[in-house]
Amino acid sequence: MANYFVGDIQGCYDELRKLMDQVGFDPAEDVLWCTGDLVARGPGSLEVLRLFRDLGDAGRTVLGNHDLHLLAVHARLKKAKPKDRLQAFLDAPDSDELIQWLRRQPLYRHLPEHKVILTHAGVPPHWGVNDVIHRGDEVSDTLQSDHYLDFVAQMYGDKPDLDDPDASAYQRQTYTINCLTRMRLLYPDGRLDFYAKGDPVGEGTLVPWFRLPHPLLQEYRLVFGHWAALMGQSRTRNAISLDTGACWGHWLTFWQLETGLRFTQHADKVWG
Repeated sequence: MANYFVGDIQGCYDELRKLMDQVGFDPAEDVLWCTGDLVARGPGSLEVLRLFRDLGDAGRTVLGNHDLHLLAVHARLKKAKPKDRLQAFLDAPDSDELIQWLRRQPLYRHLPEHKVILTHAGVPPHWGVNDVIHRGDEVSDTLQSDHYLDFVAQMYGDKPDLDDPDASAYQRQTYTINCLTRMRLLYPDGRLDFYAKGDPVGEGTLVPWFRLPHPLLQEYRLVFGHWAALMGQSRTRNAISLDTGACWGHWLTFWQLETGLRFTQHADKVWG
């Protein structure tokens, strides 16, 4: 049995299938874990969602910011961006079923036996394991509730950008989403920045979330995507970066947990 972790797929279905073939992925024996952002940009968002749904326990993902946005687009709370190439999904006869499957996916995956936590963007430096579990589960409970669209409609925005013990439930959950699905660079006080996304070198006072004092990184490997500019290189022990810009014409990357080996597939085309 092997556990393969894949970076942001973003609709690059052909590259995903080629990588699965390259490693000889066997759903009867192996598990494929995704850092989220299954959809958008590439032409195969529908096929990627169907593949993960049909893999059952052999295909496990977390929610990324593009996946959450799809919930809003499907509900007509937001308009689809032409560059996200989602029309085939929106027209599909099983789109409603896939949306119900998608909103049951969590914001984190905890593999305690391997000391691994998987999220889309990372884990804030001031959070421990219990914070990830409690805060992530709180959002999941809301997304799986009958009134989830009330939350989806208001989850957009760059505030809150700092933890606030006096925040309302929705504000607290929006901060959780901002951390787990949008975080890249932080100010020294831990406040989130949402605009800088290039190489972290030369970003002034901003610091990558994994370069601030982070006790959890001493104990766990934190596997994440979301930051294509890193090209899979965090240069930080236990911060496992896997977004290598497939939709931007670069690579899709698998990381095998048991061996630490990486496998790559060059993108067929620039979609971003």
